[in-house]
Amino acid sequence: MFFEFSLEFIDVGAGKLRVRHGGSGPPVLLLHGHPRTHMTWSQVAGMLASDFTVVCPDLRGFGQSFQPEDAKEHVNSSKRAKANDCIALMRHLGHSRFAVVGHDRGSYVAFRLAVDHPDAIDKVVVIDGVPITEHLERTDWRFARDWYHWFFFAQPEKPERAINSDPLAWYDKLSPSLMGDDAYQDVVAAISNPNVVHGMIEDYRAGLTVDRRDDMETRASGLKITCPLLCLWSKKDDLIETVGDPLQIWRKWARDVRGFGIDSGHHVAEEKPIDLAAALSRFLR
Repeated sequence: MFFEFSLEFIDVGAGKLRVRHGGSGPPVLLLHGHPRTHMTWSQVAGMLASDFTVVCPDLRGFGQSFQPEDAKEHVNSSKRAKANDCIALMRHLGHSRFAVVGHDRGSYVAFRLAVDHPDAIDKVVVIDGVPITEHLERTDWRFARDWYHWFFFAQPEKPERAINSDPLAWYDKLSPSLMGDDAYQDVVAAISNPNVVHGMIEDYRAGLTVDRRDDMETRASGLKITCPLLCLWSKKDDLIETVGDPLQIWRKWARDVRGFGIDSGHHVAEEKPIDLAAALSRFLR
């Protein structure tokens, strides 16, 4: 788990990101989801490090990275802002071109990286995600029931109050049995910090405002991802039941799309790290 990786706090202009990086070979950036930190990648990163230079940050607003100031339409928590952080981070580490892998909320940042920075991204992997506007346009009673947190988190103040009153009750499925004790303690520290909770909730508020607008503008422009895209999904999660065939969706946004499901629950990097690392290694080579 992150054997011989360096841990740093790197200034990306707007603030400092907590980052682990190590390994050797072509660079790949791994982006976590909610409410995780970069530690969710600990097992996968170790498996990739023999063939790739692996970079794992806490996204802005998450973990121990900086908290952006609140802004109109939550623009400072947008996926575009987070993508710009990633470009600055990788350039600081000497990588002008790299592959990116995003899970859950991180998949939206990976998507924005591939759209906004085509000269920097040579391959992109999205795990358990389609563009935000595609989710929203398929909203029905099932989505509202099972993904209600998208809409609850969009409300002012109340989400933070609910979570901060008992973080481990809200995130009641967290367990060290799969992620390991170090990763567990790290995410518990994150969800127990009211400032981090606010930053994570702002990510969702941005999703229903500025991120949705950015997605719609991208689609209207006809711009598509030009690099190869791998879409992975957890078979024991509900992405297919919610949106249908994710490959069909992504083919509207990217020119070169492939993908398949992995027999796992939602947090595949923790539940099936060997299967995920193998899938990533095949594609990234």
